Amino acid sequence: MIAYQISVFAENKPGRLAKVTAILAKAKINIRAITISTSDEFGVINLLVDDPEQGQKVLAKEGLTASLKEVLAILIEDRPGGLDKLVQLLARENVNVENAYGFVLESWKRAVFVIEVDQIQRAQEILKEDGFETLNAEELSAVEPFHYMKY
Repeated sequence: MIAYQISVFAENKPGRLAKVTAILAKAKINIRAITISTSDEFGVINLLVDDPEQGQKVLAKEGLTASLKEVLAILIEDRPGGLDKLVQLLARENVNVENAYGFVLESWKRAVFVIEVDQIQRAQEILKEDGFETLNAEELSAVEPFHYMKY
């Protein structure tokens, strides 16, 4: 299943992230995960949101360079080697990971690893054949990460 990420190209200066979050907050779009990568004067803000198409539209309407990208959101085991099993499979199959980030859903149980790859359809088939589960946009926005522990 395919999920969607919003990628915002922005200048690397104070207030750029605040502009993005303010636009999304005003449109009542919930940010589920975020990463920021910078290089000198510019950077990319990658976002998983509960309504990716609307999020991209409102950001673009406000003059930001925002694109919607297909990604794979893959459920992995939250244990040593959980991520390695996935990336070793992709490496063996010669699928290049171009961008990635992850988050824990349940400590020591499940995590989500989000990837942009050079061959998304092929990667999807490989993952399915190997028993990996992927989440679509709706499932991804519905996840409830970080179950709170009783102390």
